[in-house]
Amino acid sequence: MVIRISEEIIKQDIESGKRVIKLELNSISDLLNRIDKSFSEAIEIIFNCKGRTIVTGVGKSGLIARKIVATMNSTGTPAIFLHPSDAVHGDLGMVRKEDVVICISKSGTTNELLQLIPLIKRINVPVISMVGNINSQMAKLSDVVLDITVKEEACSLDLAPTSSTTVTLAMGDALAITLLEKRNFTKEDFAKFHPGGDLGKRLSLSINELMVVAPHLPIIKRNALIKDVILEMTTKRLGATCVINDDETLCGIVTDGDLRRMLQKQNHLDNLTAEQIMTKNPKVLMQNVLAITALEEMETYNITQMVIINDDKKPVGIIHLHDLVKTGLSTDSGV
Repeated sequence: MVIRISEEIIKQDIESGKRVIKLELNSISDLLNRIDKSFSEAIEIIFNCKGRTIVTGVGKSGLIARKIVATMNSTGTPAIFLHPSDAVHGDLGMVRKEDVVICISKSGTTNELLQLIPLIKRINVPVISMVGNINSQMAKLSDVVLDITVKEEACSLDLAPTSSTTVTLAMGDALAITLLEKRNFTKEDFAKFHPGGDLGKRLSLSINELMVVAPHLPIIKRNALIKDVILEMTTKRLGATCVINDDETLCGIVTDGDLRRMLQKQNHLDNLTAEQIMTKNPKVLMQNVLAITALEEMETYNITQMVIINDDKKPVGIIHLHDLVKTGLSTDSGV
């Protein structure tokens, strides 16, 4: 179905959309000035918490609370959502003294939360409140207050939570990512919580699962003659061979390209050794890194294979670009 829209209507729609984005951008900008000592106090409480971060809120704040919980769980901060109405009817039992509770309310006067906070404090659990009114009763009851005030909602009626939910979500993201950095959380850690789909593959597939290992791993000593180098590469069919020192540490790699370049320059080949034609100090990866890291390195340096070494700098495998591509990995999609 083709919808015919006048130029005037198109202009009005675009202006309306831009107005909403501008108002929310301004609210986010104002939030920058409120990342202060209170924010640091909240981070330290959560970071030193031996239990879980319990996030609670009602209505739209409850929906944002669920998103904050999801972000925290995926970035190394154990978290759960608790509906305040359920809490006062039995679910308060899930709150333990090792936990910390984050309460979210734009007004700071949400009845369900005002009922809940004294019950939480009765079991000596710290309360962090994200409120749009720092002089509210809810703020006064809390141990730490994070100011999520907005000047106006993006809703033209100034009713539907828009700017306020955006600011709340941003504050939650700031908490989660600051904690991620404080915990030195890595891509490998992130992968543990995202095992499914393309993202899971990018973040969990290790080069150990794809690399060629002994006895199929081509390896030659640095003083091996060129005919032995060619034989090793032909037998193992990888288009390359590792070159090692007497102590079996890696010193170079010989590739098909190295052989072609040698043939262009040399007339007498019989006495050539691996050391004379190898690429010294080749790009390598350590064991247990993610396969996507290998793919990114190969694309960066425009190479088709990489040697995998252990902590003793001895080659334990070779990973080939074709094997990575066959898995469906791509550097186009981000984490």
